[in-house]
Amino acid sequence: MTLTLAPDTAPRQTAAPADAAPGASAGEALSERQQEVLDAVLKLMVAEGDGFSVAAVARAASCSKETLYKWFGDRDGLLTATVRWQASKVRMPKLPQDRLTRQSLDAALTGFAASWLTVITGDLSIALNRAAVSHAGSGKSRLGEIVLTNGPFAMKRRIEPLLEAGRAAGLLDFADVADAFRSFFGLVVADTQIRLLLGDDSHPDEAEISAISAQAVTKFLRLYGRG
Repeated sequence: MTLTLAPDTAPRQTAAPADAAPGASAGEALSERQQEVLDAVLKLMVAEGDGFSVAAVARAASCSKETLYKWFGDRDGLLTATVRWQASKVRMPKLPQDRLTRQSLDAALTGFAASWLTVITGDLSIALNRAAVSHAGSGKSRLGEIVLTNGPFAMKRRIEPLLEAGRAAGLLDFADVADAFRSFFGLVVADTQIRLLLGDDSHPDEAEISAISAQAVTKFLRLYGRG
């Protein structure tokens, strides 16, 4: 039995005006045009940090400010949608229809880890996280809170069903799924993200990401695996 990875659901905007365009309200996927707008925001953040204006986004995306407000609400809504859009690029494992095996659990965790590392070590994610850290605790921006909620916290919610399925199948042994996730997070991310945030230019390539992911999952299964 193989366990495949699929793109996660598209990011959602949870607080949109009642007349928002399709994709802006909860439960509706973003349209291709809205995705293009959010990609423009990410590129602006790489170039300028998060100090951009809605007008700058409108110019970069060839879109009116009125349309941006209609789709995403205020600037925080635009930032939230942007972070969710970037986080949605982490591909999620599909749970198998039949019984989970050690091999399929290993493959799912490794695939998720590799996809996660690929996203967070990219220039766009680094720019997002640098901007979030630069304003942390200053009260000038909610970006830190937005990134935390839609980054690590969101990854926890997404991977927990797989960890729980591993425990139900007798493959994993942990008392608290949150503790298991923290261990998984530490083994996968380790110091890679911190080094990149501090200016290390040695971004891991695909082969390095695969090796890091496989090693992290091996260690995780040594800690929590049964049998």
